[in-house]
Amino acid sequence: MEVIYYTLIAGGLYFMSDWLLDRIEISRGERFQNRGLRSLIFFVIILTLACITFGLINYFVQPSE
Repeated sequence: MEVIYYTLIAGGLYFMSDWLLDRIEISRGERFQNRGLRSLIFFVIILTLACITFGLINYFVQPSE
């Protein structure tokens, strides 16, 4: 069951990262012309969100002792 939860969270992180990248580009006034730079920014966004999300999951879901 955990695999399903993590898969759903990963999908949500992907769409949230894409949305945030679009917001950055809109506020900037244009799309990033360099595809490598755009991919790098997307990677940084999704990595940051993943670390925060999985850290929160580990914090709130304590193993039973």
